[in-house]
Amino acid sequence: MSSGKANNEQLKGSNLFDVSHVTALVTGGGTGIGLMITQALVANGAKVYITSRRDEVLKKADELYNSGPGKIIPLQGDVSDKDDVKRLYEEMCQKEPKGIQLLVNNAGIARDDATKYSAAGQPDMKDPQAITDHFWKSPPESWADTFKTNVTAVYYMSIAFLPLLAKGREVTPGYTSSVVNVTSISGFMKGNSAGQFAYASSKAAAAHLTRMLATVFAETKVRVNSISPGVFPSEMTTGESGDDNKSVIDKGMSNPAGRPGNDFDMAASILLLAGPGGVFYNEQFLFPDGGNTLVQPATK
Repeated sequence: MSSGKANNEQLKGSNLFDVSHVTALVTGGGTGIGLMITQALVANGAKVYITSRRDEVLKKADELYNSGPGKIIPLQGDVSDKDDVKRLYEEMCQKEPKGIQLLVNNAGIARDDATKYSAAGQPDMKDPQAITDHFWKSPPESWADTFKTNVTAVYYMSIAFLPLLAKGREVTPGYTSSVVNVTSISGFMKGNSAGQFAYASSKAAAAHLTRMLATVFAETKVRVNSISPGVFPSEMTTGESGDDNKSVIDKGMSNPAGRPGNDFDMAASILLLAGPGGVFYNEQFLFPDGGNTLVQPATK
């Protein structure tokens, strides 16, 4: 690894994307994108702690997807609560005294029901008063709640777990621990995410937070990257999960791929960033979006 020269065996996907040496913590790991990430890691040998505020979600994920070769370990907790973040960190220090190699900040919410077009309709975008009347309905608490989970929790989780991540990078020679923040293309697109100003603004903030954390952590050798997905099936995009903790989008998309993202797309993204083949990635953004940012105005 140090010389950068490899034989064919070393360049097999089973080596580049092997995470059997990884102990991870995935917030919101019981449903949606978090579950996709959890499954991908467990299927490739990682030990994965998953958090949720809902104990029933954790139990169902453990029951259905803890089939190895890795392992799922549920941890109930609220990452939007600073005191609970501290409790989670202290518990993880007891459980993993040698450290962890991966923190995935995935937990997120959307609270724009008063203005999102799918629920409240779209105003006449040529009528200034109609635009004002529509978006004035956005309550301040929806902004506060959204930023508390989508931005503030990412900050406190990353700051709290840095020592445990730094300790974990010593376990495997040549491998460095990392934080992966699940943001969204909504944080990079110039529209309003179909009426969701608070959500899109929070994801833009989370994206820049990723850059700042990567800079602050650089000398600790703990990397910080982001997955910024397009539309994937989740409770956020469909409003529900089935008995398998998964959601379904049964319609086409306007992106070039013509479909929403799926388990395979997210699995490939996390394995790239978490595996040995991804250790040269730092402060990078992956956009599994089916090309949506190609056909919609975006800043990426």
